[in-house]
Amino acid sequence: MNLALTGLVVGMALGFAGYFGGFAAFLLVGVLGAVGFVVGRLLEGDIELSELVDLLRNRDRRR
Repeated sequence: MNLALTGLVVGMALGFAGYFGGFAAFLLVGVLGAVGFVVGRLLEGDIELSELVDLLRNRDRRR
């Protein structure tokens, strides 16, 4: 599935969630979609867990 089709599917899912469930459902679908994306990338091996942890640690040190 190419990126344009993926974007279309995600946009439609967020649109339906926003229309039928309101803003809270829109946010929930968006957050769960982002979590699913990261988990999928981890399972495919595109990102490593250690890189993700390092990124989060560096982010906390900047504050």
